[in-house]
Amino acid sequence: ETRDILSACRKGQVDILIGTHRLLSDDVSFKDLGLMIVDEEQRFGVEHKERLKRFRVNVDILTMTATPIPRTLHMSMIGLRDISSLSTPPLDRRAVITKISRFTDETVRKAIRFEISRQGQVFFLYNRVQSIQAFAHQVRSIIADPMVRVDIAHGQMHKHELEDAMIRFITGQTSVLICSTIIESGIDIPNANTILISDADRFGLAQLHQLRGRVGRYKHRAYAYMLLPMTRSITPIAARRLKAIEEYSELGAGFRIALRDLEIRGAGNILGSEQ
Repeated sequence: ETRDILSACRKGQVDILIGTHRLLSDDVSFKDLGLMIVDEEQRFGVEHKERLKRFRVNVDILTMTATPIPRTLHMSMIGLRDISSLSTPPLDRRAVITKISRFTDETVRKAIRFEISRQGQVFFLYNRVQSIQAFAHQVRSIIADPMVRVDIAHGQMHKHELEDAMIRFITGQTSVLICSTIIESGIDIPNANTILISDADRFGLAQLHQLRGRVGRYKHRAYAYMLLPMTRSITPIAARRLKAIEEYSELGAGFRIALRDLEIRGAGNILGSEQ
Protein backbone atom coordinates (compact mmCIF):
# COMPACT_ATOMS: atom_id res chain seq x y z
CA GLU A 1 0.00 0.00 0.00
CA THR A 2 2.81 2.39 0.91
CA ARG A 3 4.57 1.67 -2.37
CA ASP A 4 1.39 2.41 -4.37
CA ILE A 5 0.75 5.67 -2.51
CA LEU A 6 4.34 6.89 -2.94
CA SER A 7 4.26 6.01 -6.63
CA ALA A 8 1.01 7.98 -7.10
CA CYS A 9 2.52 10.85 -5.15
CA ARG A 10 5.56 11.01 -7.44
CA LYS A 11 3.23 11.11 -10.48
CA GLY A 12 1.16 13.93 -8.98
CA GLN A 13 -1.98 11.81 -8.53
CA VAL A 14 -2.25 12.61 -4.80
CA ASP A 15 -3.58 16.03 -3.80
CA ILE A 16 -3.07 15.82 -0.02
CA LEU A 17 -0.70 13.35 1.64
CA ILE A 18 -1.06 12.94 5.42
CA GLY A 19 1.66 11.01 7.24
CA THR A 20 3.92 10.55 10.25
CA HIS A 21 7.72 11.01 10.33
CA ARG A 22 7.62 8.49 7.45
CA LEU A 23 7.19 11.48 5.10
CA LEU A 24 10.80 12.44 5.87
CA SER A 25 12.15 9.21 4.33
CA ASP A 26 14.38 9.42 1.24
CA ASP A 27 11.93 7.48 -0.96
CA VAL A 28 9.19 10.14 -0.56
CA SER A 29 9.07 12.70 -3.36
CA PHE A 30 6.44 14.95 -4.91
CA LYS A 31 5.74 16.02 -8.47
CA ASP A 32 4.88 19.60 -7.48
CA LEU A 33 4.72 20.24 -3.73
CA GLY A 34 3.19 23.63 -2.86
CA LEU A 35 2.34 23.56 0.87
CA MET A 36 3.68 21.58 3.79
CA ILE A 37 1.93 21.65 7.20
CA VAL A 38 3.77 20.29 10.24
CA ASP A 39 1.47 19.63 13.21
CA GLU A 40 2.83 19.16 16.76
CA GLU A 41 6.06 20.83 15.69
CA GLN A 42 7.67 20.30 19.11
CA ARG A 43 7.83 16.58 18.27
CA PHE A 44 10.35 17.13 15.48
CA GLY A 45 14.05 17.35 16.33
CA VAL A 46 16.63 19.52 14.62
CA GLU A 47 17.69 16.73 12.24
CA HIS A 48 14.09 16.23 11.13
CA LYS A 49 13.79 19.94 10.46
CA GLU A 50 17.03 19.93 8.47
CA ARG A 51 15.57 17.11 6.36
CA LEU A 52 12.42 19.14 5.76
CA LYS A 53 14.59 21.77 4.05
CA ARG A 54 14.94 19.60 0.97
CA PHE A 55 11.27 20.39 0.24
CA ARG A 56 11.76 24.07 0.86
CA VAL A 57 12.93 25.66 -2.38
CA ASN A 58 9.49 26.83 -3.53
CA VAL A 59 7.31 25.40 -0.77
CA ASP A 60 5.15 27.31 1.72
CA ILE A 61 5.50 25.90 5.23
CA LEU A 62 3.06 26.17 8.15
CA THR A 63 4.13 24.70 11.50
CA MET A 64 1.57 24.33 14.29
CA THR A 65 2.12 23.73 17.98
CA ALA A 66 0.80 24.73 21.41
CA THR A 67 4.39 25.05 22.65
CA PRO A 68 7.00 26.08 20.04
CA ILE A 69 10.49 24.90 20.93
CA PRO A 70 12.92 27.72 21.89
CA ARG A 71 14.84 27.53 18.59
CA THR A 72 11.68 27.94 16.48
CA LEU A 73 10.33 30.71 18.72
CA HIS A 74 13.64 32.57 18.50
CA MET A 75 13.61 32.28 14.69
CA SER A 76 10.16 33.87 14.59
CA MET A 77 11.12 36.62 17.04
CA ILE A 78 14.14 37.72 15.00
CA GLY A 79 12.05 37.79 11.83
CA LEU A 80 13.12 34.57 10.07
CA ARG A 81 9.52 33.35 10.34
CA ASP A 82 6.09 34.92 10.53
CA ILE A 83 4.10 34.04 13.64
CA SER A 84 0.35 33.84 14.28
CA SER A 85 -1.07 33.20 17.73
CA LEU A 86 -4.54 31.73 18.33
CA SER A 87 -5.57 32.96 21.75
CA THR A 88 -9.37 32.51 21.67
CA PRO A 89 -10.42 29.19 23.24
CA PRO A 90 -13.36 27.09 22.04
CA LEU A 91 -16.76 27.97 23.57
CA ASP A 92 -17.31 26.69 27.15
CA ARG A 93 -13.64 25.69 27.53
CA ARG A 94 -12.19 26.51 30.97
CA ALA A 95 -8.62 26.85 32.20
CA VAL A 96 -7.04 23.85 33.93
CA ILE A 97 -6.37 24.41 37.64
CA THR A 98 -2.71 23.51 38.23
CA LYS A 99 -1.49 22.46 41.68
CA ILE A 100 2.06 21.62 42.77
CA SER A 101 2.47 19.43 45.83
CA ARG A 102 4.50 16.63 47.38
CA PHE A 103 3.46 13.06 46.55
CA THR A 104 1.42 11.96 49.56
CA ASP A 105 -1.21 9.23 49.81
CA GLU A 106 -3.72 11.79 51.03
CA THR A 107 -3.21 14.15 48.03
CA VAL A 108 -3.50 11.29 45.53
CA ARG A 109 -6.55 9.75 47.23
CA LYS A 110 -8.43 13.06 47.43
CA ALA A 111 -7.69 14.00 43.80
CA ILE A 112 -8.77 10.62 42.41
CA ARG A 113 -11.85 10.25 44.62
CA PHE A 114 -13.02 13.78 43.77
CA GLU A 115 -12.80 13.09 40.01
CA ILE A 116 -14.55 9.72 40.31
CA SER A 117 -17.30 11.25 42.49
CA ARG A 118 -18.29 13.44 39.52
CA GLN A 119 -18.22 10.44 37.12
CA GLY A 120 -14.92 11.51 35.59
CA GLN A 121 -11.70 9.64 34.81
CA VAL A 122 -8.06 10.18 35.74
CA PHE A 123 -4.71 10.05 33.93
CA PHE A 124 -1.85 9.21 36.29
CA LEU A 125 1.47 9.79 34.56
CA TYR A 126 4.34 7.60 35.74
CA ASN A 127 7.23 7.50 33.31
CA ARG A 128 9.27 4.51 34.52
CA VAL A 129 8.05 1.51 32.55
CA GLN A 130 10.09 -1.10 34.44
CA SER A 131 8.33 -0.34 37.74
CA ILE A 132 4.92 0.77 36.43
CA GLN A 133 3.18 -2.47 37.59
CA ALA A 134 4.38 -1.97 41.16
CA PHE A 135 3.30 1.67 41.00
CA ALA A 136 -0.20 0.65 39.78
CA HIS A 137 -0.44 -1.73 42.76
CA GLN A 138 0.55 1.15 45.08
CA VAL A 139 -2.13 3.43 43.56
CA ARG A 140 -4.79 0.71 44.00
CA SER A 141 -3.89 0.42 47.69
CA ILE A 142 -3.98 4.23 48.10
CA ILE A 143 -7.48 4.47 46.55
CA ALA A 144 -8.60 1.49 48.63
CA ASP A 145 -11.79 0.97 46.64
CA PRO A 146 -12.24 -2.33 44.74
CA MET A 147 -14.90 -0.71 42.52
CA VAL A 148 -12.32 1.68 41.00
CA ARG A 149 -10.62 0.02 38.02
CA VAL A 150 -6.96 0.91 37.48
CA ASP A 151 -5.29 0.12 34.14
CA ILE A 152 -1.84 0.55 32.58
CA ALA A 153 -0.75 1.94 29.20
CA HIS A 154 2.82 2.44 27.90
CA GLY A 155 4.70 2.19 24.63
CA GLN A 156 6.49 -1.09 25.40
CA MET A 157 3.25 -3.07 25.71
CA HIS A 158 2.19 -5.32 22.86
CA LYS A 159 0.15 -3.13 20.50
CA HIS A 160 -3.02 -5.22 20.99
CA GLU A 161 -2.74 -4.93 24.77
CA LEU A 162 -2.18 -1.17 24.48
CA GLU A 163 -5.15 -0.80 22.15
CA ASP A 164 -7.37 -2.82 24.52
CA ALA A 165 -6.26 -0.68 27.51
CA MET A 166 -7.02 2.55 25.63
CA ILE A 167 -10.42 1.28 24.44
CA ARG A 168 -11.35 0.34 28.03
CA PHE A 169 -10.41 3.86 29.12
CA ILE A 170 -12.22 5.60 26.25
CA THR A 171 -15.40 3.59 26.87
CA GLY A 172 -15.31 4.40 30.59
CA GLN A 173 -14.63 0.87 31.91
CA THR A 174 -11.39 2.11 33.49
CA SER A 175 -11.40 4.98 35.99
CA VAL A 176 -7.65 5.52 36.43
CA LEU A 177 -5.07 5.05 33.67
CA ILE A 178 -1.47 4.73 34.85
CA CYS A 179 0.50 5.73 31.77
CA SER A 180 3.80 6.92 30.35
CA THR A 181 4.25 10.01 28.16
CA ILE A 182 2.64 8.00 25.34
CA ILE A 183 -0.47 10.15 26.03
CA GLU A 184 1.38 13.42 25.37
CA SER A 185 -0.28 14.21 22.04
CA GLY A 186 -3.27 13.08 20.03
CA ILE A 187 -5.38 11.93 23.00
CA ASP A 188 -8.80 13.56 23.30
CA ILE A 189 -10.99 12.07 26.04
CA PRO A 190 -13.56 14.65 27.23
CA ASN A 191 -14.48 12.61 30.32
CA ALA A 192 -10.88 12.57 31.69
CA ASN A 193 -10.51 15.80 33.64
CA THR A 194 -7.82 15.13 36.22
CA ILE A 195 -4.17 14.37 35.52
CA LEU A 196 -1.56 13.57 38.16
CA ILE A 197 2.09 13.74 37.07
CA SER A 198 4.61 11.86 39.21
CA ASP A 199 8.15 13.36 39.42
CA ALA A 200 6.94 16.48 37.58
CA ASP A 201 10.32 18.18 38.08
CA ARG A 202 11.87 15.75 35.57
CA PHE A 203 9.77 16.92 32.62
CA GLY A 204 10.42 19.81 30.27
CA LEU A 205 8.21 22.88 30.29
CA ALA A 206 6.67 22.27 26.86
CA GLN A 207 6.08 18.62 27.80
CA LEU A 208 4.28 19.56 31.04
CA HIS A 209 2.04 21.97 29.09
CA GLN A 210 1.26 19.31 26.49
CA LEU A 211 0.46 16.75 29.21
CA ARG A 212 -1.77 19.22 31.02
CA GLY A 213 -3.57 19.70 27.69
CA ARG A 214 -4.84 16.08 27.85
CA VAL A 215 -7.48 17.24 30.35
CA GLY A 216 -9.95 20.11 30.25
CA ARG A 217 -11.07 19.24 26.73
CA TYR A 218 -14.75 19.64 27.56
CA LYS A 219 -16.87 22.09 29.57
CA HIS A 220 -15.99 20.63 32.99
CA ARG A 221 -13.35 22.22 35.22
CA ALA A 222 -10.12 20.18 34.99
CA TYR A 223 -7.26 19.70 37.45
CA ALA A 224 -3.55 19.00 36.93
CA TYR A 225 -1.45 17.90 39.91
CA MET A 226 2.33 18.24 39.57
CA LEU A 227 3.61 15.79 42.19
CA LEU A 228 7.11 16.07 43.64
CA PRO A 229 8.91 13.30 45.57
CA MET A 230 9.05 13.45 49.36
CA THR A 231 12.67 12.33 49.56
CA ARG A 232 14.45 14.23 46.77
CA SER A 233 15.10 17.96 46.45
CA ILE A 234 14.53 19.64 43.09
CA THR A 235 17.01 21.71 41.09
CA PRO A 236 16.65 25.52 40.78
CA ILE A 237 15.91 25.21 37.03
CA ALA A 238 13.20 22.59 37.70
CA ALA A 239 11.70 24.97 40.28
CA ARG A 240 11.57 27.74 37.63
CA ARG A 241 9.83 25.40 35.20
CA LEU A 242 7.21 24.39 37.77
CA LYS A 243 6.64 28.01 38.80
CA ALA A 244 6.05 28.89 35.12
CA ILE A 245 3.61 26.01 34.54
CA GLU A 246 1.66 27.02 37.66
CA GLU A 247 1.70 30.73 36.78
CA TYR A 248 0.68 30.32 33.14
CA SER A 249 -2.34 28.08 33.45
CA GLU A 250 -4.91 30.18 31.58
CA LEU A 251 -6.17 29.12 28.14
CA GLY A 252 -3.82 29.97 25.29
CA ALA A 253 -0.81 30.26 27.64
CA GLY A 254 1.39 28.03 25.47
CA PHE A 255 3.08 30.99 23.79
CA ARG A 256 4.05 32.59 27.11
CA ILE A 257 5.26 29.22 28.40
CA ALA A 258 7.42 28.88 25.28
CA LEU A 259 8.87 32.35 25.92
CA ARG A 260 9.78 31.32 29.48
CA ASP A 261 11.27 28.08 28.10
CA LEU A 262 13.40 30.16 25.72
CA GLU A 263 14.53 32.27 28.68
CA ILE A 264 15.47 29.19 30.75
CA ARG A 265 17.07 27.04 28.04
CA GLY A 266 18.39 29.56 25.51
CA ALA A 267 17.79 29.41 21.78
CA GLY A 268 20.31 26.71 20.87
CA ASN A 269 22.27 26.94 17.66
CA ILE A 270 20.12 28.68 15.04
CA LEU A 271 22.10 27.35 12.04
CA GLY A 272 23.03 23.72 11.47
CA SER A 273 21.93 20.58 13.28
CA GLU A 274 23.96 21.06 16.49
CA GLN A 275 21.51 21.92 19.26
